Amino acid sequence: MAEETPAPVSPNPHSDDLLMPKVVYILYILGPFVSFTGIIGVIIAYIYQGSAPDWIKTHYRFQIRTFWMGLAFLIPGILLTAVFIGWLVLLFWAIWLIVRSVKGMKTLGERQPVEHVERWSF
Repeated sequence: MAEETPAPVSPNPHSDDLLMPKVVYILYILGPFVSFTGIIGVIIAYIYQGSAPDWIKTHYRFQIRTFWMGLAFLIPGILLTAVFIGWLVLLFWAIWLIVRSVKGMKTLGERQPVEHVERWSF
């Protein structure tokens, strides 16, 4: 009876794992409803980006940029809530964040890199 050779183990077993990028997208989607999930998400993205394959790195870069760009909407929105415009900015931020996260998750599910990571648009 021939002995089976075990499959080679990659140096980083999580290198092609889609779980963590999905977790970050989900945390971002929850962000407008649950405090601090965005901060947790960006920390995860920073931690896992170094060991990810290049196509997943584009998702982590997209997630990190989404966090910082979102902060550029969130802070003025909070500061302007005393006047009506702040609520509109916060509504825009929530929609923008959810749409970007859903589109990113869709691209991740298709196992494709994010194109145009540097864009501010949806």
